[in-house]
Amino acid sequence: MTRPHEIPAEAWPLFDRYVHGDLSRRGFLDQAARFAGGPAGAAALLAALSPSFAAAQQVRPDDARLATRRQAFASPDGNGEVKGYLAKPAGATGKLPAVLVIHENRGLNPHIEDIARRVALAGYVAYAPDALTPLGGYPGTEDEARALFQKLDPAKARADIVASARALLTLPESTGKVGAVGFCWGGALSSHVATQVPELAVAVPFYGGAPAAEEVARIKARLQLHYAANDERVNATWPAYEAALKAAGTRYEMFSYAGTQHGFNNDTTPRYDAAAAQLAWERMLAVFKATLA
Repeated sequence: MTRPHEIPAEAWPLFDRYVHGDLSRRGFLDQAARFAGGPAGAAALLAALSPSFAAAQQVRPDDARLATRRQAFASPDGNGEVKGYLAKPAGATGKLPAVLVIHENRGLNPHIEDIARRVALAGYVAYAPDALTPLGGYPGTEDEARALFQKLDPAKARADIVASARALLTLPESTGKVGAVGFCWGGALSSHVATQVPELAVAVPFYGGAPAAEEVARIKARLQLHYAANDERVNATWPAYEAALKAAGTRYEMFSYAGTQHGFNNDTTPRYDAAAAQLAWERMLAVFKATLA
């Protein structure tokens, strides 16, 4: 995999715009060609920045330590039903706390399934819903998924994720203690879930935008927020979010990781920062243990 220092500095904000739908593939290639040595260099740069799921997989889907299944929940306020991926420790005889794992703006791809398995190995029932359920689910490629994501009804997609959190409260395998972690779009949604589900014990947004200021006072969960240092778009939302959290008396902690890019926890792309991701993961597991045990 290409290392971060091998990526031109100009490419990061350009790729961020592309990933979040603000720039087309053609737009990325045209602009990148100016500093990447022409069209061929731009195409190679985009390929280097794109995910490599197989290379980054940490826990195999058939890992004998886990039991996994596809799981659907009703979502009456959303699209009627949301489907997802559930993982838990194999052979668990008692109930376990549950963690909602919310994907980026590409649906439930192999990376997020791997994240769910990693969470499950830490001793939780992990459930990763797929917001693309009403459009047939994750289509198999990131470009297709990104295009489909633009077709979602945003309010119904949010309601599907909220429904998933509520379902975990009464899942037979669950103790009723539920936390959430999300990345990018999922980071914003983990905060949103906290405004909608007062029973949520903890939310851990990774580089996610803030909820509406008037909704922050509804948050009863403990928050642990992780931000990349070089993430102008998302970081611009933090000052107002922090002010609202302080005004509401919400218990929170925020960590910013020097030298990192948006997506630093995603080990399928060169944005991955191993040291920052490991530290953030350890902090996440510590707050889960403190709030969900």
